[in-house]
Amino acid sequence: QVQLVESGGGLVQPGGSLRLSCAASGRTFSTAMAWFRQAPGKEREFVAGISWSGGSTYYGDSVKGRFTISRDNAANTVSLQMNSLKPEDTAVYYCAAGRTYGPGKFDYWGQGTQVTVSS
Repeated sequence: QVQLVESGGGLVQPGGSLRLSCAASGRTFSTAMAWFRQAPGKEREFVAGISWSGGSTYYGDSVKGRFTISRDNAANTVSLQMNSLKPEDTAVYYCAAGRTYGPGKFDYWGQGTQVTVSS
């Protein structure tokens, strides 16, 4: 079992930055991590994923070049640095843990944190 708790969401103006964090506990060894998001009325979207070692990452097309995923295994945390934010980035962001860092099935999910991009 893996428990995930997200933090860092909030309100930010277009063009601004925000950093999300996910604290993991439980059986986190050798677990890939990812961030997903879901806007009202839309399907859940893969944002970014990272391998256990941190050496491999995967980004959704809509965030490439703007978002950066990273992890600190000693602290059991995964972060998502979001720059050049746009109104269309507004969504609930979820941290997930699973066997692969690309888009696919993830076994564990956090409760989500709201990100709102608005002037």
